[in-house]
Amino acid sequence: MSKKKEKHEITAKEPINPILILAVIVLLAAIATYIIPAGSFERIPNEVTGYDMVDVDSFHLTEGNPLKPFDLFVSFTLGLQNAAYVIFFLMIIGGMIKVVESTGALHAGLSNIVIKMRGKELLLIPVCVFLFGLVSATAACCEEYLAFMPLIYVVCVAAGFDSITAVALLFCSCAIGYAGGMTQAFSVGVAQSIAELPLFSGMELRTALFAVLVVITSAYVMWRARRLKKHPELNEMHEIDLKYADQLDLEAVQPVTRRQAIVLFIFAASFVAVAFCVIKLGFFIDEMSGIFMIASLLVAIVAKIKPNDFVNIFMEGCKDLLFAGIIIGLCNAVTLILSNAGVMDSIIYYVGGLLKGLNPTVSACGMFVFQDLLNFMIPSGSGQAAITMPFMAPLSDILGVSRQTAVLAFQMGDAFTNAVAPTAGELMAALAICHVPYKKWIKFIFPLWMMWCVVAFVFLIVAVSIGYV
Repeated sequence: MSKKKEKHEITAKEPINPILILAVIVLLAAIATYIIPAGSFERIPNEVTGYDMVDVDSFHLTEGNPLKPFDLFVSFTLGLQNAAYVIFFLMIIGGMIKVVESTGALHAGLSNIVIKMRGKELLLIPVCVFLFGLVSATAACCEEYLAFMPLIYVVCVAAGFDSITAVALLFCSCAIGYAGGMTQAFSVGVAQSIAELPLFSGMELRTALFAVLVVITSAYVMWRARRLKKHPELNEMHEIDLKYADQLDLEAVQPVTRRQAIVLFIFAASFVAVAFCVIKLGFFIDEMSGIFMIASLLVAIVAKIKPNDFVNIFMEGCKDLLFAGIIIGLCNAVTLILSNAGVMDSIIYYVGGLLKGLNPTVSACGMFVFQDLLNFMIPSGSGQAAITMPFMAPLSDILGVSRQTAVLAFQMGDAFTNAVAPTAGELMAALAICHVPYKKWIKFIFPLWMMWCVVAFVFLIVAVSIGYV
């Protein structure tokens, strides 16, 4: 074999950069603005929900506004600006994580955890799935999990799993948390408000849904992780993980010092404080960023980090999550292109019209499928709720489906797609952080995603049968 041919084969095996995947999707969205007729619903301001309500009977075709070639490139910077609050929030979290890491506290803490879990590493999986899922179901956390990604990555590799398991522990947990959200304000709360339902009503069925999803997800991830531990040769990520993951040297682990214990306490307390303040005080990203900034400074004081060193370390952490921020900006560019061209309302109108005349049970399942498809273009839960629920809520009345069932269909459709959609910025950022090719992730997640869909259909059938309100 010639050196030239060998070099070509090695290069061919390199994973596709997720930014290239998103660039293709942005291009396809731009092309869609020339194919799909532009249309619009009239929107009526609603002071109660804070969102504009769609007048369902007001859809009309409008003059097309296809994306100009130059604007295709402008959409990138507009997408970054539109997602600036999330991007800068992630950079602040990255800075805090780097400051904590510089003290050696995380390395020492994780090393000791892995040692204590020797022989029972699989127990980490159901614990993580339940805890991270519960936080998502109650406090609507998602982007915040990117801060944990490098740490979970190291723990999973050290425990004999792989980087795909690491992503699953956070973002499969996030998906089932959003699907079974009990007090999740950003999608369930918004959707119920628009549908004129009591806030967080119908929690009992959603709690049961969450419990079922935790069991199924934990069992699937544990089955695969156990298989990898017994048959390491099946681990397709082994070489990549060895290349990028800092391995924990378990033979040279030192006990956690008192100062490091205080640092870990501050680190954990900051996330507890964020969860509490989001639920009880209505904090959002700006306030959460402030809490993490305070935590960073407290860690620097406890660890006696010099001011100049603190700034340098913090900026290094910001840089670590810059790539993730660019990915999120590209995802936002897709939504902006379709919305500005007037295509988004047309998609909602034509797809939503397909559900008319169907049996209530079939209609409920159709709503779930519709939300799944739409979520590829609108990854934001609250954004999707604001756009679709004003249409789906009155449509559910016509179809003989309760509005609570329509919210449940939206909730699951929004959640599950975010675990597979290449437009889901948080997922793509997590895959980039762990160097997981998107193709390998889809191979892993597809069986689990199909099981989730079966659960969704079962719960929607139950919801229609019991007149879920």
